[in-house]
Amino acid sequence: ITEKKQTADELERVAQDLRALIDTANAPIFGIDKEGLVNEWNNKAAEITEYTKEEVIGRKLVGDFITSEYKAAVKKVLDDALKGKE
Repeated sequence: ITEKKQTADELERVAQDLRALIDTANAPIFGIDKEGLVNEWNNKAAEITEYTKEEVIGRKLVGDFITSEYKAAVKKVLDDALKGKE
């Protein structure tokens, strides 16, 4: 096996390990892209919200899943996070 193949195999193994860690975490983990579309949704997030990963991926987190009373506050927090602000 070439060094390049060994490196690719190791990267794949690490990616699988990270995926398993995220999926089995005892806390909800979700991710959004710069447009606010859900691109990550772990098992605990699905359990708590009762939305499967398949139901949420590609949809707007704030627009589709946050209640009206919290939309503005959640949007600001997420916008700031995407800009690197705390």
